[in-house]
Amino acid sequence: MGEYLWYIPNTVEPGHRGDDTHDGWGTLDHSTELAQAVEDHGWSGALLGTGWGRPDTFTVAAALAARTTSFKPLIAIRPGYWHPANFASAAATLDQLSRGRVLVNVVSGLDNPASYGDGEFDQSRRYDRTLEFLRLVRRLWSEEQVTFHGEHYRLDDSTVRPRPWGTEEGLHPRLYFGGASAAAEQVAAREADVQLFWGEPLDGVAERIERLRSLSESVERRHAPLEFGLRVTTLVRDTTEEAWRAAEEKIAAMAQQGAHDPEAPQRRTAVGQRRLLDLAARGEVLDSCLYTAPGRYGGGGAGTTWLVGSAQDVADALDRYRALGVSHFVLSDTPYKQEIARVGDQLLPLLRQNAPTSSRSTTPMEVPA
Repeated sequence: MGEYLWYIPNTVEPGHRGDDTHDGWGTLDHSTELAQAVEDHGWSGALLGTGWGRPDTFTVAAALAARTTSFKPLIAIRPGYWHPANFASAAATLDQLSRGRVLVNVVSGLDNPASYGDGEFDQSRRYDRTLEFLRLVRRLWSEEQVTFHGEHYRLDDSTVRPRPWGTEEGLHPRLYFGGASAAAEQVAAREADVQLFWGEPLDGVAERIERLRSLSESVERRHAPLEFGLRVTTLVRDTTEEAWRAAEEKIAAMAQQGAHDPEAPQRRTAVGQRRLLDLAARGEVLDSCLYTAPGRYGGGGAGTTWLVGSAQDVADALDRYRALGVSHFVLSDTPYKQEIARVGDQLLPLLRQNAPTSSRSTTPMEVPA
């Protein structure tokens, strides 16, 4: 079923979203410390951030998998940076070595493509390419001698060895995907395993889930039903009052210092990011405890909106998303190490009271038509 995941920023420079760590930031020892804390405090694993000019996500994931026992890296990767055959082989190898711990987050948002040799590609076609990428990766994980002549990729008689862990039972690394545009939703409905949403209000998430389910039927999806996930900041304290006081203090610091988000220029052109920024016009607090102020002071991506409150407040809010069909949660707050423990110890037990035990995806790779 679902997963409860944290977030490891994976940046060269310290201070990501106000994190106060300086000594050791960016080292394997520090990242391992975070990954081991994730294991110790009830999380399944963590999303590893990606972007050109940051440590290579796959390399970091492999190192952390080797230094942990149950930690599942949700590895953010980009078509264009990776060729599907290279990625299918690398991911299958790591999945075998880690005994089925690989999760994959396929990112199509704008980056710095010219910096890694992808600058000639028409970025308006990136979701068409992502669709081919996912389709081809799935085939390489499950078929022998794959031949594929598409618009963006060509392969002849390609066989990946080793296969992913559990291939004989129809398992493969779960494929997470984000994107709010119509083109992105086509990709999710056809080839993703999990559609990730940012921290939108319940009505927006409900609308998108309904649309994606209908779209999955209209495109005659060939795989197990699409699942849904939420990527959001969760600011948890012992009481509701303490949480809102901490949230206001953080916003005051952001307003004074200015939030530094090097990916903001690319993000702000994205449909999903614009949806988040537009929420502030509806009010500072939406639903029960969704705080929209961070987006006005430089918060981007999962830092644009926060769920704020006691552990019970936030658990109740997340349970409302779960009632809509969300079963995967990628949560975070800063300082990362401190909040891994606090949110893991206080929030996760409440979430697990009302949820089935999480297990690895998937049902069979292909559902016969």
